[in-house]
Amino acid sequence: MDIQGGHHPLRIAYFAGTMRPGHDGVTRVLYRLIDALVETGIDSVFFSPIIPPAGSRPVPMYEVPSVRFPLYRDYRFAYPGQKHFEARLSAFDPDIIHINSPCPLGHAAVRYGRRAGIPVVATYHTHFPSYAKYYKIKALETFSWNYLKNLYNDCDRVFVPSEPIRKELRAHGFETTEFLPHGVDTGMFNPVYRSDEWRRLHGCEGKTVLLFAGRLVWEKDLRTLAEAYRIVMASRSDALFVLAGDGPVREELAALMPRAVFLGQVGGTALAAAYASSDLFVFPSTTETFGNVTLEAMASGIPPVCAREGGAYGFVKSGATGLLVEPRNGVDLAEKIAFMIDRPGERKKMGEAALSFASEQSWDRIFDRLFAGYVDLASGGRSRKRKAA
Repeated sequence: MDIQGGHHPLRIAYFAGTMRPGHDGVTRVLYRLIDALVETGIDSVFFSPIIPPAGSRPVPMYEVPSVRFPLYRDYRFAYPGQKHFEARLSAFDPDIIHINSPCPLGHAAVRYGRRAGIPVVATYHTHFPSYAKYYKIKALETFSWNYLKNLYNDCDRVFVPSEPIRKELRAHGFETTEFLPHGVDTGMFNPVYRSDEWRRLHGCEGKTVLLFAGRLVWEKDLRTLAEAYRIVMASRSDALFVLAGDGPVREELAALMPRAVFLGQVGGTALAAAYASSDLFVFPSTTETFGNVTLEAMASGIPPVCAREGGAYGFVKSGATGLLVEPRNGVDLAEKIAFMIDRPGERKKMGEAALSFASEQSWDRIFDRLFAGYVDLASGGRSRKRKAA
């Protein structure tokens, strides 16, 4: 692919809510993207309220002033306005601006791009209207849809990783959406990391291990998970629930799931071992735009049981690569879990099919499509006279 913008490498400026490595699925996607940018020779710079320490940044990163987000201590809210980044952004002189969050920082970046005539693209990582809907706050849901529609319709392209979510966005008047799924690192997430030692360490002998991975926040439908836990554990002793991740509701959830194993925040090979050493992936969340963790589980050879709503609904084939359950229905989730526990042969067959599907979801192929979009916009989109070199 030709990634040269005239006589210089293509230059992309990224804006993200956090760049803390391993923080969540979005940051794992962004760091995989950074690897591809470096390999491809695209110049990049990242702006975020949270960045890693100097010396551990693979590309230039700049911290913008922020305040702690009151609902989640691990997130920070960037101060609104362009003044906190415009000098550095102007000096970088990007061909494309790419926002990864609709927060005030992303909003300011879109406004800068429109004013400067720089093409702006976005990835729709977080489905905020579903959070408002989850908490049954109608006014907030309406505000979220209006705000996001106005913001994203100001972008030249909005990459959406799930077709069901893209369909929902289009129904709400989003005009510039384009389907671009996420991929998975099959070197990192792989059945070879299955470990008998891991299973012994966590008391899994003779158990079917049911893994959840993700941030521990109620909007991932963890009350549904807790209800399914109560039903399953009331009638059998051959199941073990394991949760990988941390978050503000961990203590409350642990009280609801007293015999579950809470691993806390894990990443790298520890997370790979947790996936591959489990037997079933249980993910009831209805608020995902994609569900990276589901694809990571599939790449590890374990079939998922997921909600029939949200991102994973777009790629899990029920009865073939996993099972889909009624959204927010703990009884149905428990029944599907029991079905899979009792049928190890069926579970193995679905796990193999899940692995086969995941092995085709190459990040290289997906980033090639993304970079082709960059080139198209930089050359034929909102053309502008570049500064003299």
